[in-house]
Amino acid sequence: MTKRSLRDIAHARSGDKGNHANIAVFAYTVAGYAWLRAHLTADAVQQFFAPLHPAHVVRFEAPNVRALNFILHDVLAGGASTSLRSDTQGKTLGLALLQMPVDLTDEQAESMRRPKARHLP
Repeated sequence: MTKRSLRDIAHARSGDKGNHANIAVFAYTVAGYAWLRAHLTADAVQQFFAPLHPAHVVRFEAPNVRALNFILHDVLAGGASTSLRSDTQGKTLGLALLQMPVDLTDEQAESMRRPKARHLP
């Protein structure tokens, strides 16, 4: 096993819903989605963002787009118009989550890596 970042196997988008934030994590491959479903739990996300004190985290699955969507309740310290945090709308939370360290073998990482772009002739 090798320590890698979640960004090696997925990409993410995030934003605010009042005082709550949502983070959608999209796997690059089917194998990556299976890994995310097994390992990227609501508890793991709650622990990763513990310094921001989310009240609780809920996970939703979107298999048609190989994604997991997380709602982090009460994580934005009041939300856009009230919070004194630098990211009042949670736009950087997806990027932060992609820094999460994950344990993967070289074979796993290779099977979940972003496919190389093909250039048209």
